[in-house]
Amino acid sequence: MSDERNKDLNEKWIYKMKTVKTLGTRKLVLLALLTAIVIMLQVLSSIIPVYPFRLNLVLIPIVIGAALVAPLAGCWLGLVFGFVVLISSPDVIPFMTFNPLATIGVVLVRGALAGLAAGFTYKALAKKGKTIAVFTAAAVCAITNTGIFIVGTYVFFLPVLAGWGVAGAADIASFIFIGMIGFNFFFELIVNLIFSPTIVWLLQLSQDKKVT
Repeated sequence: MSDERNKDLNEKWIYKMKTVKTLGTRKLVLLALLTAIVIMLQVLSSIIPVYPFRLNLVLIPIVIGAALVAPLAGCWLGLVFGFVVLISSPDVIPFMTFNPLATIGVVLVRGALAGLAAGFTYKALAKKGKTIAVFTAAAVCAITNTGIFIVGTYVFFLPVLAGWGVAGAADIASFIFIGMIGFNFFFELIVNLIFSPTIVWLLQLSQDKKVT
C-alpha cells in the first residue's frame, strides 16, 4: 500500500515538473516572439507617422509580456522598446545632440519602468479579476511611459525647448503637453486599453487549454 502511494506521489511530482517545464518553455518562446514584435512595431512607428499621431502600438506587447510572463519580462520588453527608439526615431536627435547620457537614460528608464509597473500592477490585481488587472496594467503602462518622459524633459531638456523659442512656465507646459505629447498619449492609452486585454485573454485561454 505504501509502495503504491509512493508511486502515485512520484507520478504526480513528475507530471507537475513536466508541466512547469512546458510552461517555462512556452513563456520563453512567447517572450522571444514579443521581443520581435516590439522591435517591428517601434521601427514602423518611427518611419510611418499617421497624422496627427504616430502609429505607436508598441505598448501592447509590453503589457502582454508583463501580464503573461512576468514583471521582469515587461521590463525587458520596455528596454528593447527604448533601445529601438534610440537607434531609429528621429525625435531623439535634438535631445541626443544636447545631452546623450540623459537622453539614453530617460528613454531606457521610461520603457523599463513602464513594463515593470504594468507587470506588478497586473500581479497585484490578478486575484481580484484578470480583466480589471489587465485594464489597469495597460493604463499604468501608458501613464508611466508618458509621465517619465515629461519629468525627464523638465529635469534635463528645458534648454532644448528654450532653443526652440519656448520660454516661460506656461509656454513650456503647453508645448510639452500639447506640442510634444498632444493626442499621442490619448491615442496610445485608448489603443492599449482596447487591444491589450483582448489579446491577453485570448493567449491566456489558449494556454489554459493546452495545460489542461
